[in-house]
Amino acid sequence: MKKNTWQYNTHNTLKGADKCNAFFHSKQFEDQNFPIKIPLEFANLIDKNNPNDPLLKQVISTETPGFSIETPGFSIEPLEDEENAPVAGLIHKYPNRVLLIASRVCAIHCQYCFRQNFNYSGHDAISNWQAIEEYIYTHPQVNEVILSGGDPLSLSDEKLQGLINNIENIPHIKNLRFHTRSAVVTPSRITAELVKMLGKTRLRIVLVTHVNHANELSDKFAEAIGQLTKVTLLNQSVLLKGVNDSVSVLSTLSTDLFALGILPYYLHLLDKVSGAEHFLVEDETATKLHRELGKKLSGYLVPRLVRDENLAAKTWL
Repeated sequence: MKKNTWQYNTHNTLKGADKCNAFFHSKQFEDQNFPIKIPLEFANLIDKNNPNDPLLKQVISTETPGFSIETPGFSIEPLEDEENAPVAGLIHKYPNRVLLIASRVCAIHCQYCFRQNFNYSGHDAISNWQAIEEYIYTHPQVNEVILSGGDPLSLSDEKLQGLINNIENIPHIKNLRFHTRSAVVTPSRITAELVKMLGKTRLRIVLVTHVNHANELSDKFAEAIGQLTKVTLLNQSVLLKGVNDSVSVLSTLSTDLFALGILPYYLHLLDKVSGAEHFLVEDETATKLHRELGKKLSGYLVPRLVRDENLAAKTWL
């Protein structure tokens, strides 16, 4: 395994409280229900001397005093994805698009992740492709496929190419969208092979990065993302208390993303997964922040403030 390849960087990652406390010279990390996992490319962006570093807060696993699984409104499966899975590995909430669980693996474990308790057993788009293909063929109103997970970029280039080829063969699919945190936390994943692959398909490719704070935008990421000249680049963030819940942080994020050719797309309210209560920004505060952001930025730089619903809708606030 060659050093500094994405495979090497994915393999050499920080896992568990002991390794993280040693790396950060800290005692803040505690092993909880959701395992700690931090790629070194991301860990090296964190200020070890700042216990309140906004990147650190996203990955640190500590219990929140006063909260438990019984916290009103919070649950282990806030979006009930499995209730909207007519075929294993496929989620169908919206009429014109389906989401595929391309992988159960993520490069990083964000402690606010709404799928941290998702039962990935059996939900694999590659091994269930025949049933998925049949389902999509019988739903001609579907014109877009979304690759999620886990993280689709945790797959090898060979597996991704096979999946893209399969999707290409369905005539009524026009758009292929990737949702990925790997692109920013392990920018080495954007290989020359991946760039070529995404540039040669007949499908219109949309890549949605998951970036929450401008400090995540490393020089390495800027160089890597700049290679995707044939791809529409969008970003979605999660509004997180203590991380990005201020107008100045959000406006800097939007302008820095746009400078890299990435259009701010969604600003998600927290999906209420148990264990993430301390990240919650209340609706009233969120809508006020969003209004102030709209006064400061040009309209195309203001992401939509949204909440995912567990039935079949995304609501705008």
